[in-house]
Amino acid sequence: MVGRIRRWQQRHWGERSKAERVELFSVLTWHGTVWFIMGCWVLLPLPGGLAHRPVAIVLGALLALVAVLQCAVTNRLTRTVLDHYLGRAELPAGTHRAPAVLLGLALTLIVTLAGLDAATPMAVRFTIGGVVLPFALLYGLTVPVRVFLRRSTVFAALLTAAVGLADRNGVGLVATGAVAVFQAVFALLAGRCGAWTLAVLWEAERAREVEARLAVAEERLRFGRDLHDVLGRNLSVISLKSELAVQLARRGRPEAVEQMIEVQRIAQESQREVRAVVRGYREADLGAELAGAQGVLTAAGIACEVRAEATGLPAEVQSALGWVVREATTNVLRHGDADRCEVELRVPEGRVVLTVENDGVTGTPHGGGGSGLAGLRERLAVVGGTLEAGAVDGDRFRLVAEVPLMQEVSEITS
Repeated sequence: MVGRIRRWQQRHWGERSKAERVELFSVLTWHGTVWFIMGCWVLLPLPGGLAHRPVAIVLGALLALVAVLQCAVTNRLTRTVLDHYLGRAELPAGTHRAPAVLLGLALTLIVTLAGLDAATPMAVRFTIGGVVLPFALLYGLTVPVRVFLRRSTVFAALLTAAVGLADRNGVGLVATGAVAVFQAVFALLAGRCGAWTLAVLWEAERAREVEARLAVAEERLRFGRDLHDVLGRNLSVISLKSELAVQLARRGRPEAVEQMIEVQRIAQESQREVRAVVRGYREADLGAELAGAQGVLTAAGIACEVRAEATGLPAEVQSALGWVVREATTNVLRHGDADRCEVELRVPEGRVVLTVENDGVTGTPHGGGGSGLAGLRERLAVVGGTLEAGAVDGDRFRLVAEVPLMQEVSEITS
């Protein structure tokens, strides 16, 4: 059983973002709250509060059935009204029809029980509180707060009057109104506050996505500027010298050959410069990735400690390990629920070892062609490196990349 729960967590929970997890937890909490309140306020106290008469038993059974239907319908519509609150979809017409009918039927049965003196006053007030919550939870997410409070006040007044006329209990009037108002306010706070928190989380999630797209756009602009700086002047010189060589060749001047040789030299130089720009663009700089990882994780509220002991690593090793740092950082942010992350770079006995460890065991890179563990292993294999990753000590995730060094590397404490 524990193994099944762990596999479900890794498959369905670990792949979700933080906002998706909070939303799923909130929805499940709302589902459970409706059933818990209904069970404590209606299904448990009702049997003991009914009179020992056939009509009381029949009405009580019908009320229990309606209460169960209320919970089921509310659970089915919770996601619909939440999507409407978050602006994902329009509220379908007639969404509140079934909950309103069930609430009206439940209140009719309660008033009838009170009028026939078929239930104790305490049971009547408890059942009122239980049947009000499912409808109020849904309604509070679909109308403005002021409208909800105004209509809840009117509803509580009408309900208090109806129950008071039915059982003629002066003390019960205050209790009836208090229970109805309490459940309405509780539903508003439980539903509206949770939905508002979700809205803020999703807004932050969208802001991070926009920031990432802007970073990509900025990098493309930088790449374009670098290419322009490299090629712009050289292409202008090539164009002028080619034109000059044409004019000299038409006149039969031997200097045309010298100009074309110069054009060839400049073209070859431009080719080398373009390759250098592209290589720098494609390769990940290890120092920059370590600093960037610490900055990004710290900004995300994750305490990050970076310990690096090596400098002067070969460019291809830096590039491969830079990609490991980049992918590990991305997956800690995207898939984990970490509070702390440690990054360590060591060079023991002719090899370089990079360790990334965090306390979010779900922060595991997923396999893929260009990213995740498979992609990292492919990049490390080019430089003869290996990658190991997995959970340690039950609640931590550790990723270790090891690359052999073919040349001596100087070590310093940074």
